[in-house]
Amino acid sequence: MSASPRAAAIPFAVCCLGVALFSVMDAAMKGLGLAIGLYNALFWRAVAGTLLGLALMLATRQRWPARAVLRIHLLRGVVVAFMAALFFWAILRLPLAEAIALSFIAPLIALYLAAWLLKETVGGRAIGASLLGLVGVAVILSGRLQGRYEPDALLGALAVMGSAVLFAWNLIIQRRQAQLASPIEVAFFQHLVMLGVFALAAPVWAIVPPAGAVPLVLLAAALAFTSLAALAWAYARAEAQRLIPVEYSAFVWAAIIGWLAFGEPLTLTTVAGALLIIAACLIAARSKRAQIAHVEAGTA
Repeated sequence: MSASPRAAAIPFAVCCLGVALFSVMDAAMKGLGLAIGLYNALFWRAVAGTLLGLALMLATRQRWPARAVLRIHLLRGVVVAFMAALFFWAILRLPLAEAIALSFIAPLIALYLAAWLLKETVGGRAIGASLLGLVGVAVILSGRLQGRYEPDALLGALAVMGSAVLFAWNLIIQRRQAQLASPIEVAFFQHLVMLGVFALAAPVWAIVPPAGAVPLVLLAAALAFTSLAALAWAYARAEAQRLIPVEYSAFVWAAIIGWLAFGEPLTLTTVAGALLIIAACLIAARSKRAQIAHVEAGTA
């Protein structure tokens, strides 16, 4: 028996909310990075997220995971830590919309990682979609090569691509993790492991954030948790193929927030490249029956 239109609309709306909150979180992290530096933005967000996760773990009486699940939490947490560092380093040098557009290449990369790590078959349609996605990336990067040469922005674009590779690996790990742990447990251990990674450099780089930055730290941590929970709830109640297209609305939110908060212009090459990458991902998703989950690399 199929779900009623109203029942189907609720997960769709919650997914829209989750994507919008992630976009606001990206902007909060960009502002925080500009205010106190990238390392301290990542470190203190991890601190706040870990404390929030611990409180939720205790409040909901979550059980301590088995050793095999802990290993998955550890692996994904380390991958996400480096992925987040690359992505947020990039958005300090690129407009939000451009960084998000480039990050959409992650599901296409995940196709090949799935073939390598999970021995899945990559069909002809998926290969064609990958080539179309690469054209989209080339279109966006071409905007960086026109007019004045901007080496720092080009490095930012390369950092997004590196982050997308790690996010694709993260998607593969996430498939196994989602079957073994609750959303609260996943979010808690992700922040805890990230905190452990970033704490290694704390004696050298960590500073106590000024009072004015504390609300932004708390906001970034709360948005990360809320959006993650919203997306997990939505994907548990609706088919991925119905929700995946919603995630590309992050590009619209990034364009709006980037313009309002940072005065970032939206270029024609960014829009054209984003449309090509989105089309490629949708083609690939249909060929794989939408097995690949979230597409936005800013979900760290």
